[in-house]
Amino acid sequence: MIILGRIYWFIDWAIIAVIVAVIVLVVLRLIANKADLNPFGRSSLTIRHLTDPLIGPVRGALMGFGVDPKYAPLVAILVIILLGWFSLQLVSSIANTLAGVLFSLGRHALVPIIGYVLYGLLTLYSLLIFIRIVFSWVTVSYSNRVMRFLVNTTEPMLGPLRRIVPLVGTFDISPIVAFVVLWLFQSAIAGTLLHGWPIGFFA
Repeated sequence: MIILGRIYWFIDWAIIAVIVAVIVLVVLRLIANKADLNPFGRSSLTIRHLTDPLIGPVRGALMGFGVDPKYAPLVAILVIILLGWFSLQLVSSIANTLAGVLFSLGRHALVPIIGYVLYGLLTLYSLLIFIRIVFSWVTVSYSNRVMRFLVNTTEPMLGPLRRIVPLVGTFDISPIVAFVVLWLFQSAIAGTLLHGWPIGFFA
């Protein structure tokens, strides 16, 4: 358990470091643009090369919505924070599931093992739905492998809900309903299979 905790905290801080590094690069790009530096200089080319994979899709999405693409770097910062949060939640979900299974194994309890695995899978599924929503906001194409995986994984739940739940104006609220359903299942698992057992080992 101690080793798992150290691995978790290392990955946690590594993700935060990556988020900060990307934000710094985007801010440097904004400063370079405002300072009107030579766009073909080594530093400008390096910054553009590192940030284009993030800013490019965001710029395309903003243009698709009729928004001035000059705001792409700022929106990209928000997107990287969201993706970073998703990554942190994913790591936390996996770590908590493993910790719960190890905790139960140490006490030779089979039922909580099943509970922890199911609880972790439901958390993971909720996160996949969330990241699909974020990707759809920045109009990531279905040809993208990650987006294709997200759609294929979450559509078995969202598809039937979309046919049942009416639109609110033009807004599809089926993901919100999915979150509620998954939360109810997690609450049921916590109150039955994991009754009296700790849920979150890592915050």
